[in-house]
Amino acid sequence: MDIRFGTWNIKSLYRAGSLRAVAEEILKYKLELAGVQEVRWDGGGNKPAGEYIFFYGKGNENHELGTGFFVHKRILTAVKNIILKYRWCDIIIMNVHAPTEDKIDDIKDMFYEELEHVFDNFLKNPMKILLGDFNAKVGREDIFKPTTGNESLHEISNANGVRVVNFAPSSKSLTVKSTVFPHHNIHKFTWASPDGKIHNKIKSEVVEKKLLSRLKHSRNEAVEPYGSTIVTLHKKGDKTDGSNCHGISLLST
Repeated sequence: MDIRFGTWNIKSLYRAGSLRAVAEEILKYKLELAGVQEVRWDGGGNKPAGEYIFFYGKGNENHELGTGFFVHKRILTAVKNIILKYRWCDIIIMNVHAPTEDKIDDIKDMFYEELEHVFDNFLKNPMKILLGDFNAKVGREDIFKPTTGNESLHEISNANGVRVVNFAPSSKSLTVKSTVFPHHNIHKFTWASPDGKIHNKIKSEVVEKKLLSRLKHSRNEAVEPYGSTIVTLHKKGDKTDGSNCHGISLLST
């Protein structure tokens, strides 16, 4: 069987009807799981949303920031960080919303220190996927290989891109998956300026290298949910049999 993931900075769910509207849009792309950023709710919990259950973490009282997951009802259940449990391995999925390029270094340092702490406190055995809005341009510089590939939209990384690469060094066996799979440039960008003249790829997925052989990548859809990742799940030793899904278990946070 295939499990399809996606990520989307939705800008806000703090509007009447926006929860169902986003769920319906995600359903169009046949996603089993979508990590979203800038939820802008001031609490944490879960709510039904059409074919999905929406699990969300606490933002703040000013209705800023906040992340969450839309999880299709057929693969329930989860909260904020989730673990997919399969016979061949467990996969931990983390939803990331990093500071923008213009934020001061102290704010960025605090974010990556916290991310490093969360990452290192997970068990070593489960494989890990970090998806979301890193607000980073990751380039194609040779010095960053093999953490990055040759298929980034950008030739040169910006400061936030360097931070992503430094977080995911080869010593962690991580790679920036969104720089690995080939697509036409028109299908690589995840942000466009209002006049359509400037295109950037600022969302990324960071995965363990062991997962790359199991991943397929669909193209990005500009403005809509960022191009999905499909994880093909096989029984150990039998690539024709994908009936090994054990569902998603709750991870305390």
